[in-house]
Amino acid sequence: MNTILITGCSSGFGLETARHFLAKGWRVVATMRKPDENILPDSQNLRILPLDVTDLDSIANVVREAGAIDALVNNAGVGWLSTFEGTSQEIIQRIFETNTFGTFEMIRAVLPQMREKRSGVIVNVSSSVTLKPLALLPVYTASKAAINAYTECLALELAPLGIRTQLVLPGQAPSTRFGSNARALMAEAKEAPQDYKPFVDEVMSAFAENAAKEPTRSEQVVSAIWRAVTDLDCPLSLPAGSDAETMFYQKNLIHTGYTRVGSVTCSMANHAN
Repeated sequence: MNTILITGCSSGFGLETARHFLAKGWRVVATMRKPDENILPDSQNLRILPLDVTDLDSIANVVREAGAIDALVNNAGVGWLSTFEGTSQEIIQRIFETNTFGTFEMIRAVLPQMREKRSGVIVNVSSSVTLKPLALLPVYTASKAAINAYTECLALELAPLGIRTQLVLPGQAPSTRFGSNARALMAEAKEAPQDYKPFVDEVMSAFAENAAKEPTRSEQVVSAIWRAVTDLDCPLSLPAGSDAETMFYQKNLIHTGYTRVGSVTCSMANHAN
């Protein structure tokens, strides 16, 4: 039986991904800052563990407790929407420590065992905001764009070792708690200079209007993650959601390097059910 470790499982994409892999017969290690035993079905194939991806000791403990890991899904993240001048250094550091450096360190922690068995897959959940410049998102986009570039380069290093590295780019999904968590963080922020107010009001109004459309559903993101984990011929990057797919193909990423890495065949024994 294959084992998948998923970060950020308290809600949204992470929670639904954990449910999906459990239903498919995988052993699931679902992690979250504050474990809640009631949010997932009772199963002998499930372990729920505490994890703070900004804490190296916490990462080491989870990887040790998880044992053999066939797939890692880096889903934990925090959102942010504000002007750059309205974003303090402390907030920038917090966003990058979770979205970017936390991903780096989770991968660093699992690579030794994947290298040893010459098998495994790493899926980094990024964001479709990296596909197009968007207002009030310079810091959040930077934290996710770094993941994109890192994943593309890392794939070249790991492919000869039999390890696949994938990106999933979800679109906007207002129904998840990701947005509410971002708003809670934004409530702590300092106000942007008044010069930005007309522009900010206009952008926020447009965001509220788009939120009602629900362009990306959780099941679309889960489907993309499932494919990234189980399909050996999956392209390196997968958009998830109608808005993400539109931006992806408009930018022609499918023709500019987001493909299978070279001619190397990366294997994960008994990868699909």
